[in-house]
Amino acid sequence: MTHPLRLGLTAATAALTAACSPLTLFSTFTPKDPATRADVGRAYGPLSRQKLDVYAPRKAKAPAPVAVFFYGGSWDSGRRQDYRWAGQALAAQGYLTVVPDYRIYPEVTYPGFLEDGALAVKWAVDHAGALGGDPGRIVLIGHSAGAYNAVMLGFDHRYLKAQGVDPRDIKAVAGLSGPYDFIPLDGPITRRTFGGAADLAGAQPGFHASRTSPAAFLATGDADRTVYPRNTRKLAAAIRAVGGRVEEKHYAGVDHAGSVLALSRPFRGKAPILADMSAFLDAAAK
Repeated sequence: MTHPLRLGLTAATAALTAACSPLTLFSTFTPKDPATRADVGRAYGPLSRQKLDVYAPRKAKAPAPVAVFFYGGSWDSGRRQDYRWAGQALAAQGYLTVVPDYRIYPEVTYPGFLEDGALAVKWAVDHAGALGGDPGRIVLIGHSAGAYNAVMLGFDHRYLKAQGVDPRDIKAVAGLSGPYDFIPLDGPITRRTFGGAADLAGAQPGFHASRTSPAAFLATGDADRTVYPRNTRKLAAAIRAVGGRVEEKHYAGVDHAGSVLALSRPFRGKAPILADMSAFLDAAAK
């Protein structure tokens, strides 16, 4: 006979599994790096998705550089709670890490999510000092759609300037498996997200690359069939063409999700993305 307690736990586990996405389950149960949750659910704007979480290094001897991490999700999904492991991984590397939610489709299309991203960066500038961070040393990091957000905010200064943020405070950007080159709009995700753009060329990060753009770390996996590695190659080439600083990495056997999961403790051995990215960002943020 099955013990009632065991039966109850089994039923609870099954209910939890049915109610949660795989990423939620991964975030809940995966081992995490040591870090301090410095703030949770902090509003950076008045709207429901304008909230963020903050993770801090446990032992910071001086004001830490600040990382703002944008998750992916095709600009129509995602939530910050599912990326606690990423926030703690970056904090353990020495960064005061901000993980914001942002408005998504159908509530907004381009450039609404960039406007939210700039507002989150503004919050980081205003509050990093009180949390042990250096607001003059900011890096923007993202995966997939979030990589697009991070690079666009670093390269196209309009959004940060609109919030009163000095673009020179952005010392580097890091994009993991980002969609950076999607003209023509040949898929349902880009059509619904960018179809109303008055200047589609201006919505491409490479259009804004210049010699003075923040240093860029661009990484992808050669097994990515969701956002093809050509996106990374083309943006890296555009940055080099104007004399900008870029480090381009292609990791063997890594697929689309794998490039961000490699930041986590269970998958870190699959590819040295966290170590490579951190070394690049550390040098740029000095």
